[in-house]
Amino acid sequence: MMKTAKHWVWPFVISIYPYAATADDTLLDTVKKACKKEIDSYCQQVQPGEGRMLACFYAHKEKISGRCEYALYDASAQLQRQVAALSYVANECADDLDSHCSSVAVGQGRLLQCLEKNDGSVSKRCKVAIEDVGLR
Repeated sequence: MMKTAKHWVWPFVISIYPYAATADDTLLDTVKKACKKEIDSYCQQVQPGEGRMLACFYAHKEKISGRCEYALYDASAQLQRQVAALSYVANECADDLDSHCSSVAVGQGRLLQCLEKNDGSVSKRCKVAIEDVGLR
């Protein structure tokens, strides 16, 4: 079954996540630093992951400093831009993913590697999108 552009968005995002991990680690470090007081005061017993820290911040939203609030907002905005960029690539490369990579397992950058491996026959619009978002 041929996938539509919409069907490629999340598999592509998941596939190239390792490429974005460094940026995410930096965002996480920034939030940890800016929200250190809140983490130590209100969320110290919370096991990070699956949105538990965000839930803790939300539970104590009246006590969150402006610095922490801004760091959370900024991280959210940056992640939103990353997802938009990756969605753009997935949409522009949907036909190429169908043609060359439909049997490739999603994850660990394999879809991007598949596109790179088939570079000679990948469409110009796909190549431009990959370059536009800095994946090449």
